[in-house]
Amino acid sequence: MEKLDNSFLTYACSILADTNNGLSGHKIVELCNSYAVDFNKIIPHASYPFEAANKRTALKENLQVFSAPEQFRIIKELCEIFPSDYKEISELKNKLYLRYGILATEKISETELIQKTKHWLSGHPLALKQYDSALSKYEGGIFERNTLDDLRLSFELLVKELLCNDKSLENQINGICSILDKSGTSTELKNMVPKIIDYYTKFQNNHVKHNDKVNKNEIEYVIELTSIIMKFLIKVNENQA
Repeated sequence: MEKLDNSFLTYACSILADTNNGLSGHKIVELCNSYAVDFNKIIPHASYPFEAANKRTALKENLQVFSAPEQFRIIKELCEIFPSDYKEISELKNKLYLRYGILATEKISETELIQKTKHWLSGHPLALKQYDSALSKYEGGIFERNTLDDLRLSFELLVKELLCNDKSLENQINGICSILDKSGTSTELKNMVPKIIDYYTKFQNNHVKHNDKVNKNEIEYVIELTSIIMKFLIKVNENQA
């Protein structure tokens, strides 16, 4: 893929350079010039006022000189300038990832999910240390089995701390259910979470703990799944504390 679809660029620029709520002309020039330097490009609108009908057109024509991965990164980062509750920007970012997520080049540790999980783990340093170790090994492309070992240990250490015991993760289901009960978690989630953890421990035991052959395609999914569960358990535990 050499470029993002022209219609998508038009849509993105109509929001990013919206007359009332979008980036100013001066800001567009500043940011586009910065990206032009980063990616060694020459953009058609490098000064303000533009030689274009409006700032939406100027932004689009600037974006068109970049490659598809560069366009993806620029649009993603421009979205992040706006407040997180700006509905149109949220929709744009969702559509960007839905259509062109394959172009994402950010490290998994830089994703919103991982950053939020690390925030919630900050009060649990032992679990956080193993979590960081797992991420480092994954991003380094080495020790695939060790990545998942560290991830499981992080999860296990967290649950031990939350439940004030020293049991293995497999033997914590009742305690986890107790946390969910006390926090007022919905019946559906109370039924779902223990089953997920049960399958999670079986996966670890069958494919990681006793087998050096780890499916590379599954590692990122397991990292994200573990992150979601840990973040959820910390939050609900604090709510009922």
